[in-house]
Amino acid sequence: MMSVSVRALLVRGMLAGLAAGVLALITAYLLGEPHVDSAIAFEEAHSHDHGGGGEELVSRTMQATGGLATGILVYGVALGGIAALAFCVALGRVGRFGPRATAALLALGAFTAVFLVPFVKYPANPPAVGDPDTLDQRTALFFLMIALSVLLVIGAVILGKRLAPRLGNWNATVAAGAALAVAIGLAYAFLPAGDNVPEGFPATLLWEFRLSALAVQLVLWTGFGLVFGELAERLVVPKAARERQPDAAVTPAA
Repeated sequence: MMSVSVRALLVRGMLAGLAAGVLALITAYLLGEPHVDSAIAFEEAHSHDHGGGGEELVSRTMQATGGLATGILVYGVALGGIAALAFCVALGRVGRFGPRATAALLALGAFTAVFLVPFVKYPANPPAVGDPDTLDQRTALFFLMIALSVLLVIGAVILGKRLAPRLGNWNATVAAGAALAVAIGLAYAFLPAGDNVPEGFPATLLWEFRLSALAVQLVLWTGFGLVFGELAERLVVPKAARERQPDAAVTPAA
């Protein structure tokens, strides 16, 4: 394999994150924003009933356009860079996978560890859901769950690799997966709940909002895995080797 610098992969990871962020932005705007508008309407009606409400510091139009775009694109670029660094560590060390397969597995693992596992315990909520007085606590719990999830997934991968020589790849993977499921279950059981839906909030709206949040993350990580896999493949594997074997196994990046 040709020598590949971490910097080159990092740049491609950030570009792939930007491209994936554009796809996620379109998804969020088309699927998520209508539900946000409905939730805001519920919140305003609820606050008016109690004489509440306050001055809007940022217009809703700006939130749904410039604010949404900035947040998702910056998020995509940042996660793309971090994922590219993880790709440098994983390439050639987690099995005989080529760059595209490694990128796909990395994207799947990141989606599961960074979003899906925390999401099951602390699902995304639209405006008007959750007590404002507990916002800091709920935010801290969510990031704690992300940290635990990432550490547990990394631990499961390490456990599987250590068990493989004795149990074989399949049995080691099953054992590591079972240990991961038990550990995540314990985390779910012992961490406090953070979901308090106000009385009268439409259950269908809450469900659809959470589905749209799931769709945004799924599009983001799927797009990143596909785009970065292609960019990394072109960088890591010479053209002649790609023509002979499209997803040839490679050795670790320099």
